[in-house]
Amino acid sequence: MGLSDVLAFAFVAALLTVTPGPNGFLIARTVPTSGKFAGFANIFGIATAFYVHGALSIFGISILLLRSAELFFVFKMIGAAYLCWIGIKALRDAYKKDQSSALQTPARNVRTLSKAFGEGFLTNMLNPKVSMFYLAAFPQFLPSEGATALDAGSLVIIHSLIVVLWFSAIVVFFTRLGASAGAARFTCWIKGLTGVVFIGFGLKLATYRP
Repeated sequence: MGLSDVLAFAFVAALLTVTPGPNGFLIARTVPTSGKFAGFANIFGIATAFYVHGALSIFGISILLLRSAELFFVFKMIGAAYLCWIGIKALRDAYKKDQSSALQTPARNVRTLSKAFGEGFLTNMLNPKVSMFYLAAFPQFLPSEGATALDAGSLVIIHSLIVVLWFSAIVVFFTRLGASAGAARFTCWIKGLTGVVFIGFGLKLATYRP
């Protein structure tokens, strides 16, 4: 695998990473409500899911999603339902009656690091678009002959590092933004916005056709 292939993959992976999607909005919701460490736990959950997608692609298991319309539909609907569920929870929290009374103390959700990790993992793992990327685009950057699991693993590592760097910057951004804004009002606004966005992502995923 040549350097040009690695750089081309890194460029494409970076474009996909910085494109707004569920992962970024999950972190935007987590940091103001549960703190920066929960945001970093989101990131490691997201990155871990990339390794799973990469492993499934390497071993050819994910191809079942493309060859079985019924399996793909079930997987897609589970992911859509999960995104909508996150969105509904965020909207519910944003409009709780006691939210408006906490104007001086930031509203904090009890979200353990393991729960934040799980949210990041599931948000990325249940997204069939990520599976599509690892099935359709990922193999294009591997040597046509003599590709090894090490070559594929190296690309997955590069992808995960890009994800960690980009979303770490987002965590820092929202941490500083939350500190400078009216904490409770900012938290409520973020919850409402991300709730609507997640429901939109869920509905869009439900109608997604490969």
